[in-house]
Amino acid sequence: MGTRAGLLPLRAAVGGCALALWALGAVAQQAPAPAGGDRGVNEWLMRMQEASRVRSYIGTFVVTAGGGAMSSARIWHSGDATQQVERVEVLSGAPRSTFRKNDEVITFLPEHRLVRAEKRESIGLFPSLLKSSDTSIPEFYTARRMGADRVAGFDADVVQLAPKDGLRYGYRVWSEKRSGLVIKLQTLDAEGNVLEQAAFSELQLDAPVRAEKLSQMMQPPPGWRVERADAIKTNPASEGWALKAAVAGFKPMSCYKRPMPPGAPEGSMHWVFSDGLAAVSLFVEPYDRQRHAQEGLFASGATQTLTRRIDEWWLTVVGEVPPQTLRAFAQSLERRR
Repeated sequence: MGTRAGLLPLRAAVGGCALALWALGAVAQQAPAPAGGDRGVNEWLMRMQEASRVRSYIGTFVVTAGGGAMSSARIWHSGDATQQVERVEVLSGAPRSTFRKNDEVITFLPEHRLVRAEKRESIGLFPSLLKSSDTSIPEFYTARRMGADRVAGFDADVVQLAPKDGLRYGYRVWSEKRSGLVIKLQTLDAEGNVLEQAAFSELQLDAPVRAEKLSQMMQPPPGWRVERADAIKTNPASEGWALKAAVAGFKPMSCYKRPMPPGAPEGSMHWVFSDGLAAVSLFVEPYDRQRHAQEGLFASGATQTLTRRIDEWWLTVVGEVPPQTLRAFAQSLERRR
């Protein structure tokens, strides 16, 4: 419940986790369970993904990290074959409301009477790798049904997604039995410890959520300032960057450049990779001595962040992956011009 990468769309809105249910809805395809056998990893994931895309629901979503930090949000989701519309109201910390209509994202910051608008692809859990029949997810994860449980009053299947190497975390997923909707998710380290948990504490499935009403709520109030943060699609080669060696299982998903004001240095590049479950973001920007003082590795729940100077550039690598994965990306990145 996925990627700032990780497993659910509201994670970004709740803080520190990853885009969760938004990312679950990236593909409109559902694979049936093999006759007479347990589902494979792709079948489980596609069933969960389809449920998050087409079901309407209202729920309270809570994210807890290993250190005890907790954040929560209220979600209203409407989905069908043509569009996804969602509202996420943060219940902890500074007031904030985020609306998403397909790839359009609007965030309201009441304390500043500010609205931020941008286009954003759903990169996180279940990106477009699952569209392809040659997805490599089964090469790096195994899926095993662990049994049944109840979450927020719903019967759920419990599935363990275990990594086959040390470059990714494992996941324990609770999916509602009838629909397949993910209602609880745990991110696990190599020893099976829970790094982060995301779960609905209350949920109404097939709730009467009207996409038209949510869309109307996306209009900025009179007198509020509106900032647009649209990025320009590009490719790493055009920006002068490349990886000397691929990181096993992680495929490039998108690359954007955020322009800077006239007269300022070159803008920042955002390069996104995913193995189909976990996502890693590489941010490259001109080095600024005043802003970029500390190199190092930092952890918050399942999210790891690595910062490093590369000549006159500053690299930030972020992902819900083990530290060695971020190091592999940082060591492989090189300037080609």
